[in-house]
Amino acid sequence: MQIYADNAATTRMSRTAIDAMLPYMEEIYGNPSSLYSIGQRAKEALEQARSDIAAVIGADPREITFTSGGSEADNQALLSAATLGKKQGKLHIVSSAFEHHAVLHALKRLESEGFEVTLLPVHENGIVDVREMEAALREDTCLVTIMTANNEIGTLQPVREIGAVCRAHGVPFHTDAVQAVGHLPIDVKADNIDLLSASAHKFHGPKGVGFLFARRGVRLTNLIEGGAQERGKRAGTENVSGIMAMAAALKEAAAGMAENAARMTALRDRLIAGLSEIPHSALNGDAVRRLPGNVNFCFEGIEGESLLLLLDDKGISASSGSACTSGSLDPSHVLLAIGRVHDVAHGSLRLSLGEDATEEEVDYIIRSVREIVEYLRGFSPVWRDLQSGKTPFIL
Repeated sequence: MQIYADNAATTRMSRTAIDAMLPYMEEIYGNPSSLYSIGQRAKEALEQARSDIAAVIGADPREITFTSGGSEADNQALLSAATLGKKQGKLHIVSSAFEHHAVLHALKRLESEGFEVTLLPVHENGIVDVREMEAALREDTCLVTIMTANNEIGTLQPVREIGAVCRAHGVPFHTDAVQAVGHLPIDVKADNIDLLSASAHKFHGPKGVGFLFARRGVRLTNLIEGGAQERGKRAGTENVSGIMAMAAALKEAAAGMAENAARMTALRDRLIAGLSEIPHSALNGDAVRRLPGNVNFCFEGIEGESLLLLLDDKGISASSGSACTSGSLDPSHVLLAIGRVHDVAHGSLRLSLGEDATEEEVDYIIRSVREIVEYLRGFSPVWRDLQSGKTPFIL
């Protein structure tokens, strides 16, 4: 059995998205900035896609800027707010300790340029406390940036409430909604959002294309100079075929959102219940306020990388909360932010189900994880120390 359970990393392109893409690679391939007919046909399609995307999130088409993905959109949002803030003498930004690195690394850069950043705690449930967020605001706060749904543990933040507080204090609010767009209903007006980032490959569109929503009146600062595309705010010939595929994928996702969310939530809860039966395991993040398809667990006494490799042998594609870079193993900053200690954070597993997941696949995952965890613990010196009482159990 082959099971892809890493949809938080990327999703398979839908047939709808592929079909929408092909005509703009084979027939209507003109540059949308050109004046001749094939270019103007591409331009018309581009603007229709902009309208379709805007409609899904309750925006005006003129508030949508196409980007290469979520990371670019995050960076442009933060730089734009920081640029405006600096002009106004405001150099303070509020965010959370478990944002995506596209946000955290951009904040580090801004700190090096004189900005002060307050990172809010997310506590054991992985959710920002709105009262703590409001208490962190200052007279010189130029931006609050809190993600809609965490990319690792899937917890959902109180975006509407955060946005309302920011609006009341006159502080721009940005949300990295890369994991949420196409999976959860979003209304940028009702949710009091000023800036929002999204990426097509998270909702069955192509990689390398996304968008930034910027409320009218929010002036964007360019990351890329060179041309007048995207109202002069993002130079470079637009990726028309990718944008058309993104719009088609998002419309399809929005049409089936309620039904898919209900079915995936049931499968998610089935998976959580099954994995919870493994001794000395723990679900990471709130059990209810999380993405419909996200399940993230820690298993004491094992390494997440070994678990992933053995799951792959069983035909299951998943990911770990640990990241191996340049030969050094570091636990997930997200898991550390919710209070997991290093040893436990190393033994993590993220499973993100797709809309086509079945009960049979979920049950196979549960059996496979149970068998592999037992196998790995069987020759783990860490597990022997835990069982003997030499080291106390944490979970």
